[in-house]
Amino acid sequence: MPGSSQPPPGAGLAHPVWVNGRAAGEVSALERGLHFGDGLFETIACVGGRARFLPLHLRRLAAGCARLGLAAPDEAILRAEVRQLAAQAARAIIKVLLTRGAAASRGYALSGAEAPTRICLRYAWPPEDPEPAREGVRVRIAALRLGENPALAGLKHCNRLEQVLARREWTDSGIAEALMFSSSGALICGTMSNVFLVRDGKLYTPRVDRCGVAGIMRQVVLAAAADLGLAAEERVLDRGDLEAAGELFLTNALIGIRPVRELEGRALSPGALTRRLQERVAPLLEARVPLPEEAGGA
Repeated sequence: MPGSSQPPPGAGLAHPVWVNGRAAGEVSALERGLHFGDGLFETIACVGGRARFLPLHLRRLAAGCARLGLAAPDEAILRAEVRQLAAQAARAIIKVLLTRGAAASRGYALSGAEAPTRICLRYAWPPEDPEPAREGVRVRIAALRLGENPALAGLKHCNRLEQVLARREWTDSGIAEALMFSSSGALICGTMSNVFLVRDGKLYTPRVDRCGVAGIMRQVVLAAAADLGLAAEERVLDRGDLEAAGELFLTNALIGIRPVRELEGRALSPGALTRRLQERVAPLLEARVPLPEEAGGA
């Protein structure tokens, strides 16, 4: 309505949507991804008409397909679709969903006749406020605990109910994220991010072999730390490690690296190691240089 601060209906919704390579294609009501969350997805940041970290996303998707026994899409076809969607906008977010397809019969069992469904859709991605990356964000701790299941650990699978429930725990727009622990008390991640902490000059990030997602930006940061000669370790971390951290930052493929300036009322400051890593990955995030594996068009 005139004078309203609310976005118009449909603002921020995906456009266009491709299903199995067809614009405005249909998805079956028998889709196993809808009934069971039987699938995987990738969320890809696109800057300057280029899909950022595309080889890493495709590699993770293929690894997830192997783990779940899904028929992987033809990589060349999927890469071409993502690149075509990315080239049409200066900034965009592309989501790729791959499901096992429409169920051939009722129930969990597979018939063997399922044909995978591939969905690619593009969201608008307005320029972001640089302050969170510069000054840091406020973070809380989620009450909800993540279930531990090594068979699904690390995968970006389509069942995100734990994250949905954790995100319902707060409405304060000043809080950017909530950190999540597992059922056994291990620090794992944020609702939409991976977490890193710095203690005694060393970088740590939680293991994701029992639950959580092995994020693309997490992988990029670990590689950047190795390039800088920084000691970094994936390990089991708990509440004590979190409380003892001198620096804390969050990562995902869209936000890059965001320092935490406040955790549950405890003040923190973006530290020197966080700043070094931000500086190191900045050219990658701004599409000034490609990843080594992108240089050859992979």
